[in-house]
Parts: sequence; structure tokens; C-alpha cells
Amino acid sequence: QVQLVESGGGLVQAGGSLRLSCAASGRTFSSYKMGWFRQAPGKEREFVAAIIWSGGMTYYPDSVNGRFTISRDNARNTVYLQMNSLKPEDTAVYYCAADPHRFRPEAQEYEYWGQGTQVTVSS
Repeated sequence: QVQLVESGGGLVQAGGSLRLSCAASGRTFSSYKMGWFRQAPGKEREFVAAIIWSGGMTYYPDSVNGRFTISRDNARNTVYLQMNSLKPEDTAVYYCAADPHRFRPEAQEYEYWGQGTQVTVSS
């Protein structure tokens, strides 16, 4: 059974940084795509970043490109989201997701989801 456990959320001032972690277990993820999504209160869940585990190709929307970096650690079976230059509008619950199909990494067509971790950016 696939399990995704996020950690690293918290409260940070605008301009600060946080690193989120997603510990994955229950499968060999080498052929998976891994994604980060977020959902702010009253808003729809949106794509934040994705990585193809094998090869490491990454994807970002314009809203975070250049500020956020997704990476993976093969030995630890962990995906990270380094978030720099945080803004109050980045405040949301951040979710890790995994899917065995590589196509459309920006879409929310992921089979497995974590519980989420809260990120709050104060102005």
C-alpha cells in the first residue's frame, strides 16, 4: 500500500523559506511522477510542482517558477519542495501526490495523495 507522508510545513514571514518533505513507501517509485499541489481556503486545489522520478524532469506553473524547486532523494524515497521568497499568497495546505503514469504531471490525475501540511506565510 502506497503511503505518502508530508512534513516541514509551518509559519514563516514573507520572503522566507521552507522545505517540505514527502516520504513515500509501499512501491518502487522509479517509474512514477510525483507532484505537489496546494489548496488555500475557499480556493480550488492547484498544481505547484512535479517531477518524474526516473530522469528527474521537473514542471512548475508560472506562479512558483524560479522560487520553488522540487527534487527527489532516491536513497530515502523522499521528494522535497524547497520554497524560497515566500509570499502571503503561498499560504495553503500543501499535498504530495504520486502516480504511476508519467503524462500530464500538472493535472490532478494522481492515484495517491498525502494528508497535507499547512504552510502559512505572514506579511
